[in-house]
Amino acid sequence: IMKTGALIRASVLLGARCGTLANGELEALDRYAKCIGLAFQVVDDILDAEAPTETLGKTAGKDAAQGKPTYVSLLGIAQAREWAERLRQDAHAALAPFGERASQLRGLADFIVLRSF
Repeated sequence: IMKTGALIRASVLLGARCGTLANGELEALDRYAKCIGLAFQVVDDILDAEAPTETLGKTAGKDAAQGKPTYVSLLGIAQAREWAERLRQDAHAALAPFGERASQLRGLADFIVLRSF
């Protein structure tokens, strides 16, 4: 997990530590956080390769122009999209112990993977 993914994970875990958790719930939230943090990075790489600068709010294609390895350069667009979707599904599965209490966290996972900016 890179910088943004690590910040997402830290945010989820810090919030979790503010509450009372049953056995296994912290581990479930950590799994969720790892999934959405990595998914954010994968989708960010996809958007960098596909979306226009105006949509992104930052220079599109910058990573490729700098020769940085990205999930898109390693996997291709189609496989990167598939991986992001698997991460979204894994994030949802990690939240199973929380039932409806985690509906907003599920929505966050959806937003991260389905976003267009």
